[in-house]
Amino acid sequence: MTTSTSSHSSPGVTSSPGVTSSGVTSGSRVRRRLGGALLAVVTFLATALYIGSSAGTSSAASVAFRNPLQTNGADPWLEYYNGYYYLAATTWTSQMRMWRSPTLAGLKTAAPVTIWSETNAARCCNFWAPEFRRLNGPNGFRWYMMYTAGRSGTFDNQHLVVLESAGDDPLGPYTFRGEPLGSTAWNIDGGYLQLNGALYLMWSNWDGADQVMRIQRMSNPWTVTGSSTIFSRPTNSWERQGLNVNEGPAALQRNGRTFVIYSASYCATPDYKLGQLTLTGTDPLQASSWQKRSTPVFQRNDANGAFGPGHNGFFRSPDGTEDWIVYHANGSASQGCGQTRSTRAQKFTWNSDGTPNFGVPVSPNTERAGPAGEVTTNPTPGPTQPATNVTLVNRASGKCLEVSGGSAADGADVVQWTCNGGNNQRWRVEALGDGTSRLVNVQSGKALDVAGCGTADGTNIQQWTWLDNTCQRWTQIATDGGWFRLQNTNSGKVADVANCGTADGADVRLWTWLNNTCQQWQVRS
Repeated sequence: MTTSTSSHSSPGVTSSPGVTSSGVTSGSRVRRRLGGALLAVVTFLATALYIGSSAGTSSAASVAFRNPLQTNGADPWLEYYNGYYYLAATTWTSQMRMWRSPTLAGLKTAAPVTIWSETNAARCCNFWAPEFRRLNGPNGFRWYMMYTAGRSGTFDNQHLVVLESAGDDPLGPYTFRGEPLGSTAWNIDGGYLQLNGALYLMWSNWDGADQVMRIQRMSNPWTVTGSSTIFSRPTNSWERQGLNVNEGPAALQRNGRTFVIYSASYCATPDYKLGQLTLTGTDPLQASSWQKRSTPVFQRNDANGAFGPGHNGFFRSPDGTEDWIVYHANGSASQGCGQTRSTRAQKFTWNSDGTPNFGVPVSPNTERAGPAGEVTTNPTPGPTQPATNVTLVNRASGKCLEVSGGSAADGADVVQWTCNGGNNQRWRVEALGDGTSRLVNVQSGKALDVAGCGTADGTNIQQWTWLDNTCQRWTQIATDGGWFRLQNTNSGKVADVANCGTADGADVRLWTWLNNTCQQWQVRS
């Protein structure tokens, strides 16, 4: 699956330099495509905490990495910008998350940032296939996050959604901008194509028994204009394994040539794979302008443990000398179209005729050279970077989360207090690899914990020796302006200052999310 596209009404829509990457109307078709087991996915996603970056130097050699970059990472999209890699993937929830690291290897352990949490029931759920691009839109250069979303309890309403960043930071904050193709027709896997100063939206929907790909001109990055054209239909036998599918279009441009690499066949089969379209005409809105390669360009490699490779994006190495593909694949033939699909990346080359040569999916868990020119220390400029020791400040009171009295005992109370920089007010935010984090007090070395693993409103929040249970795991979900709610994994409730108190020593407890300032926190170094 991929995401939707948009265009800009001023003289041209541009993006950052380098190689660019650019529905089912029946419930039964959707369920066949996705598998019933996916309906139960209801995990919460973690937000990393950040402080200002410091200067760094470029590494002479690349940093070694191992696939997969994320074990639950279907439909990945990756961009390199201002010294950092940014990665997003399908979440299946109402939150969109992003990983950031100065090295490709670092994405494996980076804490995910929840950049968007949706509460509108019409577009709240089942987030699929993000594509985020830096485009020159109506408000200047902004990041546009496009993904597929739907209604709770059904896959019949999946459709494209576009967010716009407030500034020039891929982490946002973001504002909802629109649904390019509306919210009633099934449309998924949008991708942006920029060509000759115009912006186009590519996406996938159903036309009879075929899931086809369409293209349409855009007037800004969230609005289409004119009529659409079917520019690819699954006609070859290798595009019709399980179901007849063309989806996930991603634009790839080099030396004045435009290609669209797309996913073919049913995603639940090990024969999900990549095909290639080449723009041979002058008008991308004419189906005759596109030539389809008769054979797939990237497909399963049983010997290397890569089944159903597809739904890809492209990025360049930091020094601009290498081209890379990011994609998902399963580790066995029977794993299907769910959370087992992992994010993988590998370098690719070009044939003598100017077409891409992706080779075969490489084996995971084998150490490989990373992209050339990576920055091994904190890059400059870079808006933010993962924090180690931070303070958490309450929005209502302006006071800091601390362990009362600096105690080292299990069960010591956690309260708010005037910020003073003491170690009992400092916390390490450590990603746990499952989309959650633990918060470890710097002075005591103990973890933020819910007393007795309670779930009731008013349950005390305390510190305790790390037990590796869900009562000690937390998700930081962005609200606005750099504030977030700190949500407990076990209960789904948030850290709250009792009775919205502003005094030193006011208790911090568990409470149902009320969307008030007493329940919002901010990271400060």
